[in-house]
Amino acid sequence: MSGDELAALVDGLRWDRRRDPYRGRREYSQAARHVAETCERLIGSGAEARVVPVLRKAVDRMTRALMYMDDSSGIVGDDLHEMMRLYAQACAESPPKPAGLARWLVELACDGPGWPRIVLRDFAPALDERGLAEVARLVDTRAQAAEPQSWTATFAVRDLREQLAEVSGDVDRYVAVLAEHLDSAVQYERITLALRDVDRRPEAIAWARRGLADKPGWPHSERLRDRLVDMLLADGHTDAAVQARRDEFERHPTLAAFRELAATTAMVGADDPAPWALPILEQRVARQSVYVGELIDVLLELGRDTEAWRVGQDNRERLGDRLWLRLLERRQGRHPADVLAPYQDMVEHVLNSSDKHRYRRAIALLPALRDAYTAAGDPTAFPAYLAELRARHGRRPTFVKALDAAGL
Repeated sequence: MSGDELAALVDGLRWDRRRDPYRGRREYSQAARHVAETCERLIGSGAEARVVPVLRKAVDRMTRALMYMDDSSGIVGDDLHEMMRLYAQACAESPPKPAGLARWLVELACDGPGWPRIVLRDFAPALDERGLAEVARLVDTRAQAAEPQSWTATFAVRDLREQLAEVSGDVDRYVAVLAEHLDSAVQYERITLALRDVDRRPEAIAWARRGLADKPGWPHSERLRDRLVDMLLADGHTDAAVQARRDEFERHPTLAAFRELAATTAMVGADDPAPWALPILEQRVARQSVYVGELIDVLLELGRDTEAWRVGQDNRERLGDRLWLRLLERRQGRHPADVLAPYQDMVEHVLNSSDKHRYRRAIALLPALRDAYTAAGDPTAFPAYLAELRARHGRRPTFVKALDAAGL
């Protein structure tokens, strides 16, 4: 392919900011993929030197286009990510001047719109020691000049510093840089994995424990706990692994926490956790009634349907409709007569709600009620109930019409 033809392909990635941002995204994505596929073939044929400037221009144009295009689906963003990967690959095969590449990467990270994310690991072969040193120098300069609350100071510089530490191969340096901003469970997990991967297991376990203590219940803390348990199990510390699950259940006794506890105890052959866990959950319900749903979920998980039914009846006003219906479905199998009145109450509750779909939802409950009457040995009672329901809500012609159309 000639240089003019390559230039023509990249020209297809221009985007006039006056265009309708909601039109043309699919065609733009197709054009970007065509550029990427063409460049990948050229890289495979040894023409990396021709491709390097083309891919940089493609990245620059796509970065700018995304400022004026609606890409809520993320399609073009994915295309840009692939273009950056190809550019890094081409640079590794035919490196541009390290200082120039370093400057472009830092400017894109610090002055760009926030995309694409720079992955220094991908560009490290092309940057070599000189380029990485230049990135570090430019980042330090940016850090000194940036406003404390600016994007550059709060994210871009920090991200590049962490990546520089990572690609250095010095784990202690990487951990130290990550530890400067222990503002999420993710940071603790990254430190944990870095230490684990170089077989510094005791330190990794200590950092995981520290993270769980500092960020309990934060996003990704469950993933950090899984890392901790996996390491403890790998080292044969089965009691400590089970205790980590117990600690979380005591902190936040939910069905999810119970399932993790049960899975770990089963894996190591420990005692059934239910006799220990249920009293803890019952005590939490006594203090915080919002946990009653979790208690019912755990009881159902254990197959203790009768206890779950009793708890549900005692706390009906605290249960959401979905959990209550689940209880009715489970109870109906062995005790159909017990659910007749609750189903009828549920129908009235739905009909008297403000839900715009209340008629459809109410009618959807009726087949289960019909089946319950049949299972209870009184199938003729259901038609009588339907007649009474139709008469009682006769002033709702839309409901009556929908009820007749259901063919019940």
